[in-house]
Amino acid sequence: MSVHSLERDRAAENRIDAPALLAISHGTDHPVGQRLVGALVAAVQPLLPDVTVQPGFVDVQQPQAGELVLRHASDTQAPCLVPLLLSRGVHVNDDLAAAAARNSGVKVARALGPDPVLALVLERRLVQAGWQRGEPVILGCAGTRDPGGLEDCHQMARLLEQRLETMVRCAFVSASVPELSRVVTEARQAHRGRRIVVSSYLLAPGFFWSLAGKTQPDILTDPILSENYPIPHELAQLVVHRYRQATIG
Repeated sequence: MSVHSLERDRAAENRIDAPALLAISHGTDHPVGQRLVGALVAAVQPLLPDVTVQPGFVDVQQPQAGELVLRHASDTQAPCLVPLLLSRGVHVNDDLAAAAARNSGVKVARALGPDPVLALVLERRLVQAGWQRGEPVILGCAGTRDPGGLEDCHQMARLLEQRLETMVRCAFVSASVPELSRVVTEARQAHRGRRIVVSSYLLAPGFFWSLAGKTQPDILTDPILSENYPIPHELAQLVVHRYRQATIG
C-alpha cells in the first residue's frame, strides 16, 4: 500500500471519529440563495478536512434537520448542528433542539450572530454599496417574536455601530417592531436631503431581502452572501468556530 493510500485511509478514519458538522440553514426557494448557502457550506469543508460537513434545513428545502440527524444515528460520535442563522429564535430554540433530541449526544451550536465578524462583513457590504463614512445606517433584520432573537439583533446593531463609529438603528422587515418601512419613512422625513442607508442583516437573497427592497431606501446593501462577491472567508471561519465551541468548548 502506498503512502498516499495510508494517508487517505487515516483521513477517512478521522472523518468517522470526529462529530459531523451539520450546517442547518432556514431554506429558501430562491435559486441564488440556495446556491450561495451551498457555497458557504462548501467553503467550510476545507477548513475542517477531517470532519464530515453536510447541509440541512429547517424549512422549504431537504433534507430537514431531523432527518439529517437520523442519518447519523450510527456515527461513533453524535453530530453537531451548527445553525446558519443570524440570531436565536424558534428555529434554533425549538426546531433544532427537537432535532437534536432524536439522538443522544447531539449538540446544537450557537447561532452565527451577534458577532464582530458579522459587523466586519456588513461594513464591507456597506462600502461596496457606496455608503460614506458618517452616514447613519439602518440595520434591516428579518424579524422574530423570540425575545432572545430580538436582543441578538439589537446587539448586532450595537456591534456595527461601534465598528462604523456612526449611528445604527435596528429595524425589521417582518414579525417585529420597529418595522423597516416605518423607520425608512421616518428617516426621510427627519433628514431631508440625506441618503437613507439600509444594511441587509440577512444571510442570502430571498423573500426577506425582497421585502427590504420594497421600502425603497437610497442604498440597500447586498446580503452577507452575495452573488456579486466571493463567500466571505471570515464567515466560513465563524461557522468553524461555532462548531468547535460546541464540540470542544
